[in-house]
Amino acid sequence: MEMSQYLEVFIEESKEHLQTCNEQLLELEKNPENLQIVNEIFRSAHTLKGMSATMGYEDLASLTHQMENVLDAIRNEKISVSPEVLDVIFLAVDDLEAMVESIASGGDGKRNVEEVVKKLAAIENGEAFVETGAEEAAAAVVEEKALTQNSYDEFEITVMQQSKEQGFNAYEIEVSLSASCLLKAARVFMIFEALESLGEVIKSNPAVEELEEEKFENSFMVTIVSKEEPSQIEAKIMKVSEVEKVVVKEFAASEVTVAEEVTETAPAVQETAVAAVTPSAAPKKEEEKPAAVAKQSSKTIRVNIERLDILMNLFEELVIDRGRLDQISQDLQVQELHETVERMSRITGDLQNIILNMRMVPVETVFNRFPRMVRQLARDLNKKINLEIIGADTELDRTVIDEIGDPLVHLIRNALDHGVESPEVRRANNKNEEGTVVLRAYHSGNHVFIELEDDGAGINKEKVLQKALSKGIITQETANSLTDSQIAELILASGFSTADKISDISGRGVGLDVVKSTIESLGGTITIESQEGKGSLFSIQLPLTLSIISVMLVEIQQEKYAIPLSSIIETAIVNKNDVMQAHNQTVIDFRGKVVPLLFLKDIFEVPVTKEEEEFYSVVIVRKGEKLAGFVVDSFIGQQEVVLKSLGNYLTNAFAISGATILGDGQVALIVDCNALIK
Repeated sequence: MEMSQYLEVFIEESKEHLQTCNEQLLELEKNPENLQIVNEIFRSAHTLKGMSATMGYEDLASLTHQMENVLDAIRNEKISVSPEVLDVIFLAVDDLEAMVESIASGGDGKRNVEEVVKKLAAIENGEAFVETGAEEAAAAVVEEKALTQNSYDEFEITVMQQSKEQGFNAYEIEVSLSASCLLKAARVFMIFEALESLGEVIKSNPAVEELEEEKFENSFMVTIVSKEEPSQIEAKIMKVSEVEKVVVKEFAASEVTVAEEVTETAPAVQETAVAAVTPSAAPKKEEEKPAAVAKQSSKTIRVNIERLDILMNLFEELVIDRGRLDQISQDLQVQELHETVERMSRITGDLQNIILNMRMVPVETVFNRFPRMVRQLARDLNKKINLEIIGADTELDRTVIDEIGDPLVHLIRNALDHGVESPEVRRANNKNEEGTVVLRAYHSGNHVFIELEDDGAGINKEKVLQKALSKGIITQETANSLTDSQIAELILASGFSTADKISDISGRGVGLDVVKSTIESLGGTITIESQEGKGSLFSIQLPLTLSIISVMLVEIQQEKYAIPLSSIIETAIVNKNDVMQAHNQTVIDFRGKVVPLLFLKDIFEVPVTKEEEEFYSVVIVRKGEKLAGFVVDSFIGQQEVVLKSLGNYLTNAFAISGATILGDGQVALIVDCNALIK
């Protein structure tokens, strides 16, 4: 069988299964008792093992098999879940991810995993951690207690008390099946049928669903109310083949303990008229989730991203031709041609929306890796941190998604290292010792906002100012006029760091300036709000797409330039007499603010062919808090254009982010407002 045709599907599905493992392991750490989560991880690992073996990647299959053994032991409650055990499983997942990446980049997927395999084998054999043995013993005792004494909610106790008044007795029955029993679920069904002929079943431990799925060793506990004698009940159950032992114990309802989960389980019991009930409502919800997800499965196909890129390029050419046709129809003034072009414009507009939506990817694909990273960093820094992710289904263009991952990693590392304090400091400041970091994404107009908020120490403005002055980033004169948000944004300067010591997490001052430059290269902005002692909010604004943008076309002498509308505040006509000089700079008074003027014909060295007029046409643009006025010769109008890169030869062209072809076939250069305002 030719495997290469399945390789792409294998890589994609392997990544999905490993992502599921990562997410579910984090859930398992929060709910170590929930075996449903272990089953989810086991299923993903099992599928990955099968796929790897089929594709011939034996190392991958072998490591997954070792991990599967440990998960199976956890599933069968032979090993208890502890942070140490999860650390080793996480290491195994890391190695598996590295192997899949190796295969994706054309490698053979081989990797030295001896260390992890040893640790997994040690856990499986109960040798890994001394405390594991103690935990297992404790777990065994707890399990023993659980089987000898059920806990009940108020409704179940009331039922048993009322039954007592009507002459019924309450019995706890422990049933043990023989070790060689093959069809345990069938035997359970027969035992329950026998018990229901003798009285009413109140509860079982484990729950009925788990018994039906054979999620128990050989023993289980059933509570019933009946008028029969214990000996008759025992004899009736013993008639079922492969039952090894039956212990029937009578008890009074007043002796039993009340379970904590009262409110959610009670209605379930009422509905089923004293039927078997799950020990708590929470696991039941967990079990229902996968079924709900299965129902919502949508019809999707996998499409190679290169095909979408080709489709996008062809459509961009169509947009250019649409502009050309529009120009011709205006020149010729033919009604039929005009109507046809209008209809074509509407259709290409709809087509544009569909193609752009096809390229949209949920930010979840980037956000998914952060919970795992935060867990590891929190352990390394000895901090308690809860990461909340909001709006992971917000969609962004794939080109933006590809670039945004690294800046967010830097911001999260910064929040964990510099932002959130240690548990001791937080306690001393009357805060919850667990810090909260919120990662939020949402749409607003033609932009997507990604915010990272923490409830940590905030930014120490004095410390930032002193550091900026000592590094020569600002002068004392500038420092006196800075607003709080401008001081906070100094931490985005190159080489800036307030860390007292350099660690492998931060302190070298190379993180946040990379964040700023990456986001600006995507046509976005970053702002910082901070309250000392309360926390910080980093807000990133990004365009929805990078390929088709709205621009204001302007003319400078004989040349045409395009200024992105996202940067423009407004346009103005300014009399030459209103232009002033301040600090060796040409400025204007614009609505009470001093705005510097930039003459684009001088910056871009445009050949002068026309006489200057007595009025300046000015485009007012903004970058963060800063304003600037671009002086042009005339405004042409607003237009949607296709952004084309300048290619490898012109990568160093100053303040030009790309070019576009206009309807008349002319090339217009697209102005990079951020570079000019700098």
